[in-house]
Amino acid sequence: MTEYAKRRRIMVDTQVRPSDVTLFPIIEAMLSIPRERFVPTRLREAAYLGENLPIGPGRVILEPRTLGKMLNILAVGPQDLVLDLGPGFGYSTAVLAHLAQAVVAVEPDEPLVSEAEAALADVGIDNAAVQLGDMADGAPEHGPYDAIALQGAIERLPDAIADQLAEGGRIACIFWEDGLGTCKLGIKADGRINWRFAFNASAPVLPGFEKKAEFSL
Repeated sequence: MTEYAKRRRIMVDTQVRPSDVTLFPIIEAMLSIPRERFVPTRLREAAYLGENLPIGPGRVILEPRTLGKMLNILAVGPQDLVLDLGPGFGYSTAVLAHLAQAVVAVEPDEPLVSEAEAALADVGIDNAAVQLGDMADGAPEHGPYDAIALQGAIERLPDAIADQLAEGGRIACIFWEDGLGTCKLGIKADGRINWRFAFNASAPVLPGFEKKAEFSL
């Protein structure tokens, strides 16, 4: 077993499993995907730490615990089409690709799109596509989606994203309010997303998902 494989096992055994991540396909995916390939070279030694890894202004790779718990509540299955917003170097997309039929990821940083595509190809994932675009616009041309994951916090969910969730579909978001982050699961029923609290989590607010400024005279 390589050194990184040992760290991967430790990550799963000490960060993911103890956090009530119970779905075996998620455990299997996080054990098999080389997380170190999906982080900046300068951060490879930190790839398996239990913390968000910064990859740019207001952008992080979510800590393994948060991603694992988010995927656990989404319960992505082999028939699902998934939208992954803000994948950065593509780790979340890689994990989702192990669970889903197909994944469409939207990343606004052109160099990161190239990095993610190369990393996914390197590990043999062929059911995921990373496209350049505004995260708040999503990718409506490929939807609707059975599940949507956001790789950062939001203060508001744009209507464009809500509209791309299929009826009966699930969405996981970290809502940031008054300095506190809470991950919620939304399920779409009768055209409306109904939310419930899942767990506490911390991440910077993704560009395009801030509250709109209110003006008063």
